[in-house]
Amino acid sequence: MFEFLPGVGLRLPGCAGTLRFGMDERTAQWAVATVADVRDDWVCGARWAFRAQYRGLTLDAYGDTTDRRGRHQDAPGLAGIGLTRDPFTLTGPSACPAVLGGIDLFGYPTPEVSDALSDSPPPTLRLSGDGLYLTAVSIHAEPVPVET
Repeated sequence: MFEFLPGVGLRLPGCAGTLRFGMDERTAQWAVATVADVRDDWVCGARWAFRAQYRGLTLDAYGDTTDRRGRHQDAPGLAGIGLTRDPFTLTGPSACPAVLGGIDLFGYPTPEVSDALSDSPPPTLRLSGDGLYLTAVSIHAEPVPVET
């Protein structure tokens, strides 16, 4: 089970530990490597990024971000984490829970998750999906500005 921890990061399955905002790339990759094969990735504005597959989910992490437009502050260390479901698993609950405050975000249809989160989800959390179930959830070190 993955557990989103607003303001902290993401608790990994088993005894793999927690990806904490601000941690360096090597420490973050080491933690994820205890449960999945880590691959380098690329994210615009980030000095480092990686991804890993775990039971039908893709974990993306990136850090040391800069914003030349000045919409948010530069963030040293781990700045963003996301989980995306495999497109072939979108017809039912995910094989691996992704939890926020006791709610399995990939375990229930989108309307039920939205109702359960009606008490205003954290501003650092982003939910995505246009079908029966959510397709992606991400959490950031600080609120992500809304594009205008």
